[in-house]
Amino acid sequence: MSLPAIPDVGQVAPDFSLKGPGGAPHTLSEWRGDKNVLLVFYPLAFSSVCSHQLPELEKALPKFEAADTIVLGISVDSHYANAAFARSLGVTFPLLSDWKREASAAYGVLIPEAGFSGRASFLVDKQGRIAWREVSENTGSLEDVPSIDDALAVLTQS
Repeated sequence: MSLPAIPDVGQVAPDFSLKGPGGAPHTLSEWRGDKNVLLVFYPLAFSSVCSHQLPELEKALPKFEAADTIVLGISVDSHYANAAFARSLGVTFPLLSDWKREASAAYGVLIPEAGFSGRASFLVDKQGRIAWREVSENTGSLEDVPSIDDALAVLTQS
């Protein structure tokens, strides 16, 4: 099985509908024309690097909100596991379940042999296009987590 390529800056972001808190569906295209969206793919709930990465995003949430941007975390975990993970970390932005691995595959970040996604962030502008992306080479390295500052810099330039 060959995966789709990672979408390039300027390309239309692949749409998805994933279960979030309480099992409610979250669809990327619902934000088109209204908000920028930062998609944060993380491998697994309760893993050590993810447990550091998501609270750092939570701290930066006011800056993203000031830039008219919502943050969505995405993993292959169930929406139940993601809800427990969010509670344990004090994370308030939605963590979405890519249970069927369709969003991870569409963004070219699924690691089929592992069954989960790599660590990657995609900034989707209000027109639904990729404005910035960063894909980690090493999912287990804290030093290789996509940069919050780089995403914010793109938002303040536009």
